[in-house]
Amino acid sequence: MPLIYLACPYNDPDPAIRIARFEAVNRAAAYFMAKGEYVFSPISHTHPIAMAGDLPHGWDHWQGYDRTILSVCHKLYVLQLAGWDKSVGVAGEMQIAAELGIPVFFVDTDPEVFDLIVTTAVIA
Repeated sequence: MPLIYLACPYNDPDPAIRIARFEAVNRAAAYFMAKGEYVFSPISHTHPIAMAGDLPHGWDHWQGYDRTILSVCHKLYVLQLAGWDKSVGVAGEMQIAAELGIPVFFVDTDPEVFDLIVTTAVIA
């Protein structure tokens, strides 16, 4: 079964925004897992660890870890939460995926049906 890396924006000076993004990506990961997908969400994994260890929130700290995990993934899903297109981390994850030849899919949240939709746009 292919392993999906689920990226989303995370870092923000406002802790409430970081928590909201953490909760949103958890819902998205659960959605895909319920459909039988194998998903790794770095934010779902590292947010609680960062909070427990008072670790940095930014890309500079986590990029080596993310590169290591991405190297064993087969797809990159980008959850298009507000700010995804300005996120240094998401841009970095997409760059790593491109270097590794991992296809990138964009995931949007449709407010009409409160469901996640994977667009057909793929970057390889």
